[in-house]
Amino acid sequence: MVETSIIIRTYNEEKHLPRLFDALEQQNYRDFENIVVDSGSLDRSRDIAEERHAELHRIGKQDFTFGYSLNVGIRAAKGKFIVMVSAHTEPVDQDWLENLIAPLRDENVAMSYGRQLGVPESKFGEAEDFLRIFGPDSLAMRPPKFFANNANSAVKRELWEKYPFDEKLTGLEDIDFAKYWMERGYQVQYQANAGIYHIHEETWPQVHRRYFREAVAARRIGIKGRRNIPGEILREIAWTAWDFARAFNPTNNPVSERLNLSQRLYEISLFRSHKLMGTVQGLLEPHPMETRAEAEEYLFDRGAEGVVISGPGKAALSPIDFPEVKPGDILIRVAHVAVCATDLELFAGNLGYYKSGMASYPIVPGHEFSGRVAAVGQNVEGFAEGDPVVAECIQSCGACAPCKNGNFIGCADRTELGVMGRNGAYARYVVVPAPFVHRLPNGVDLRKAALVEPIAVTLKGLRRMTPMVSRYTAKRRAAVVGAGPLGNIVAKVLQVKGFQVTAFDRSPERLEFLKNTGIESSMDLETLDQFDVVVEVSGNRDALDTVLRNSAAGATILLIGLPYGEKTFSFETIAAYDKAVIGTVGSTKKDFEAAIEILPKLDLSAHTIHRRSLNEFSEAWNDSKKPDVLKVIIDVYPDDLDAQKIDKAA
Repeated sequence: MVETSIIIRTYNEEKHLPRLFDALEQQNYRDFENIVVDSGSLDRSRDIAEERHAELHRIGKQDFTFGYSLNVGIRAAKGKFIVMVSAHTEPVDQDWLENLIAPLRDENVAMSYGRQLGVPESKFGEAEDFLRIFGPDSLAMRPPKFFANNANSAVKRELWEKYPFDEKLTGLEDIDFAKYWMERGYQVQYQANAGIYHIHEETWPQVHRRYFREAVAARRIGIKGRRNIPGEILREIAWTAWDFARAFNPTNNPVSERLNLSQRLYEISLFRSHKLMGTVQGLLEPHPMETRAEAEEYLFDRGAEGVVISGPGKAALSPIDFPEVKPGDILIRVAHVAVCATDLELFAGNLGYYKSGMASYPIVPGHEFSGRVAAVGQNVEGFAEGDPVVAECIQSCGACAPCKNGNFIGCADRTELGVMGRNGAYARYVVVPAPFVHRLPNGVDLRKAALVEPIAVTLKGLRRMTPMVSRYTAKRRAAVVGAGPLGNIVAKVLQVKGFQVTAFDRSPERLEFLKNTGIESSMDLETLDQFDVVVEVSGNRDALDTVLRNSAAGATILLIGLPYGEKTFSFETIAAYDKAVIGTVGSTKKDFEAAIEILPKLDLSAHTIHRRSLNEFSEAWNDSKKPDVLKVIIDVYPDDLDAQKIDKAA
């Protein structure tokens, strides 16, 4: 049996959780266990908890309240002392835990709470609040002043069993617990020598929501009411004036390292105004928000993050609405997204859909990606949380006449993930209807799997031309024009299919990627008359003209590249020389299944060596234009921890 149980509440805390566990491992006091209560994290928080051998308990996001999550963890705890610490905190020293529980050895003490300190990422006003509220001297709280804070606190298990945390409160469950036992003669001890760094990285609306829900809870507890509003206003005015004065000499305020004077004054104004408005709104709130459903809007941040192209030449990593998971949908946590030429065309404003008016900005790009199932909507079977998956780009309605005939590209109501009508995978999360999601085999390399979509595009094109090339089974020679990212894949797929392949490109750097692969390379398109099968991938109009003119009589020509604009040429080069030209775009369910099957046979290492993080998307796009870079993979939520460190914004 352990003496102390540490309860850690998590919700998307992967950025901070490792530092907390590191600090816990360094504590001089060792008689404790770690219990993590997770309320539906969509990042790696739960994975990290299990990696650090913490006891993990899961609750539904819709079931969360501060009190409920703590009670779940405490019910599972073995210790007689219960310590509560936020996942986004870090103890200041190795004696934190021993100092925090020390007062509980006194039979008259029901609860203790420790000091909190700001960090450079804190709001200036909040860091000042920390300095003001959590002083350097320990003291015993006594009525009528009630205070405690479960970001850094400890209680006796035996007292909790008699009065668990109130699960209906939208906050201040710690103060409610302290008030209950102080009114019954127990002490609440403030321990200044049990300090933590409290890392709040909230947006201004989040600050507003936090103080709103705390004010609602304060009314329910009975420590504040509408009559307190004048006092709250006067206090915030006084603290604002104090903060303004302190801004000129910010002693001990770590935020001063991040902000100059004008920025400090600006932050003070925003913090104090949002805090005051949230508090007043909460004290005036006519509804008690007694149910969890009523409080959910204020208990959770519904925001997400993605790269938004708002118009030609305009793109930024911005907050976006969290994807709504409807019945039949699957929420995917993006692991990797590959940069495609289509993404660059979207950004440049050159994509035909947008020129014609079929599609409009804004759009989150990204259709070549892999990830893991984060949540499953109602009526979805065959998928579970954590499953590795990829998804089709073109998503047709399935009900119109073209769809029923298998002509999905003729569907007037189709959407294309990250291209037209549906946000894509340059984001932390993406929602895809279940029929267009494909489960990958366990153990698959998700970075490599991000290329399943272009492989499927390749396989669809080859499938369409197969009837035409059956007569060439003896020669099995194929030319690939354009040795860029897609052309490289096309060449390797043809090679696996048994063709002798020659790749053509004007870039020696691109051809270098095919060295030692068994695929020949050339820069001379005049030799195309030696090939009965030609796959044009470059999308270059001049190259296409050369292919049509120089290819052998009777050749089958597959067009995967998209040459934009008009080009004058004679149909005589096609009709008079018995050539077949086949156009192809996109892929189908059948092609995705075939791509997943062939994936292990393809050496795509050259495609996955150049990586960027999501906040480096602009650099990734620039990298993709370099001739010595074959493909750029953006790591969003990679499986491997080394790659995880790349994305400092995650």
